[in-house]
Amino acid sequence: MTLSFFDQFMSPIFLGIPLIALALSLPWILFPTPSSRWLNSRFLALQGWSINRFTQQLLLPLNLGGHKWALILASLMLFLITLNMLGLLPYTFTPTTQLSLNLGLAVPLWLATVIIGLRNQPTAALGHLLPEGTPVPLIPVLIIIETISLFIRPLALGVRLTANLTAGHLLIQLIATAAFVLLPIMPLVAISTSVVLFLLTLLEIAVAMIQAYVFVLLLSLYLQENV
Repeated sequence: MTLSFFDQFMSPIFLGIPLIALALSLPWILFPTPSSRWLNSRFLALQGWSINRFTQQLLLPLNLGGHKWALILASLMLFLITLNMLGLLPYTFTPTTQLSLNLGLAVPLWLATVIIGLRNQPTAALGHLLPEGTPVPLIPVLIIIETISLFIRPLALGVRLTANLTAGHLLIQLIATAAFVLLPIMPLVAISTSVVLFLLTLLEIAVAMIQAYVFVLLLSLYLQENV
């Protein structure tokens, strides 16, 4: 029986238990907890330095009100990067290829930024729906367009992450299958295909990190508009 290439994105179930729950809890097990000692290990020092640098760069354009989100955004960044990177290993499952999971992360966080804006500065939050200096006949049309674009934001966040990771995994599987099939027939072509597969794997590693950063960066930009 020939399996579909999209079967790799199905959530595996073992003994009636969806393994996506195990995959979601794995990142928190891999990262060590900070120690109270003055002198930490190299890994803990590197981890702390990376988190501090990322938090500093992410919160640089935000005012003091947005700095309360530092823990949430940094944790989300580490969570997404770990899930994306672990999904590149053989015989693993990538939870972030599921649109339901990505929307489950995007919608509540986006809604929280909108609610914060409506609570703290309702006039400015509603003012984003109508640019200044708009001609009177275009006011109803622009309000509808801006409202639609506002509600599309969480959908774009989830779809962007899902589509990029799904496309990369599909390309890796297609090229790997081609290299395996061509190996006994045309070895030189199979070797060149394997080189392309290696380069694509490096590209997919970069995409896994960049997409997690873009996801969190866009959330911080949405937060910047509402604080």
